[in-house]
Amino acid sequence: MVSGAEEAGDSRGAGPRRRITVLGATGSVGRSTCDLLARDPERFAVEALTANRDVAALADLAISLRARATAIADPAVWPELRDRLAGTGIEALGGPEGVIEAASRPADIVVSAIVGAAGLAPTLAALRSAPTVALANKECLVCAGAFFMDSARRAGATVLPVDSEHNAIFQVLEEANRDFVEEIVLTASGGPFRGFTREQLRHVTRQQALRHPKWSMGAKITIDSATLMNKGLELIEAHHLFAVPAERLGVLVHPQSVVHGLVRYRDGSLLAQLGSPDMRTPIACCLAWPARMAAPVAPLDLARLGTLTFEAPDRETFPCLGLAEAAMARGGGAATVLNAANEVAVAEFLADRLGYLQIAAVVEETLSACESRGLSAVPASLDDALDLDAAARHKALEAVTPSRARRGDSQCVFPLPNLSRTDKICEGF
Repeated sequence: MVSGAEEAGDSRGAGPRRRITVLGATGSVGRSTCDLLARDPERFAVEALTANRDVAALADLAISLRARATAIADPAVWPELRDRLAGTGIEALGGPEGVIEAASRPADIVVSAIVGAAGLAPTLAALRSAPTVALANKECLVCAGAFFMDSARRAGATVLPVDSEHNAIFQVLEEANRDFVEEIVLTASGGPFRGFTREQLRHVTRQQALRHPKWSMGAKITIDSATLMNKGLELIEAHHLFAVPAERLGVLVHPQSVVHGLVRYRDGSLLAQLGSPDMRTPIACCLAWPARMAAPVAPLDLARLGTLTFEAPDRETFPCLGLAEAAMARGGGAATVLNAANEVAVAEFLADRLGYLQIAAVVEETLSACESRGLSAVPASLDDALDLDAAARHKALEAVTPSRARRGDSQCVFPLPNLSRTDKICEGF
């Protein structure tokens, strides 16, 4: 966590409602956030909601939550959003620039829940418009971690982690004793293929990979969980969020998914955060911070659960975790390349154009290609991060299907808007 501003006041009881903007409101984390906001209208007011292209869901959420503004990233469907909101008094913005404009509106908390590198520019804009950013977008830290955290410090913004594992660490990491931290451990469920052999994994399908045993999440993050890439990306995030060196970060597979993170101290203490696997818990923690708020989450019954088990991750069977750890150790722009290649590979897998085992192969080949061509310099700006991301995507597509890469047609279901030469949101950073 970075705190460049004074802590927000306790929002319990009398006082002005907190103004909340949700970037990526129609996704999994966004919908969970909106659910909490709808349950406590006396505490929260919705400033703006954004989505990629789900116009109907965005309009319904905006009307029910009485949002002041909305933005849809796909300009082709902006007229439909405008028509659906006609007469409501809710502003309708369109295109990637509209999303950035929505993120730039003054708010108390901006929840950044856009999936993929498309969330970089809007979240950077949010650092300047809100004193607190609740961060669910992984790419801000994976693609441009050092730049993003430095931008937060310069803007005086506080970054709170929404991801369940990082939020768990945030809750048990004692600021006064950070120098005595021995290790930070993130837990992983193991995904739907825990215990599978490489031969079994050769034949798994998209439908199987999308059936997570514990969590209800979006498609991309569910596939990342199935490959353990998600945990690798989370290690990189933790490295930047908590300013912890790579050698003091670890992973444990915990199939029950009730222990979300652990901090080991040099006196032998091991502090852990436990809770039911429901994203509304970490979201509520961020929305109410530094206070607490009620959330409609099933209480954790340890007596009924009975047993908690842990095991080391199988890096040989699930090489994506090792690739992420290697990219973190390599530094520079390796994590940016890793993330871009993974997004392309996952999109191809979801489109049934790539096998499960080829996801890691595409990522590894892309990392090697970018390294050999000197494309892995550390991103020092948003332009640098976006340019490196674009170059890595091109190399990843060459690894998947050279003919489609030559045509420049990625057919990626998580497209990155071309903002590197048009937006000016980084002025002053």
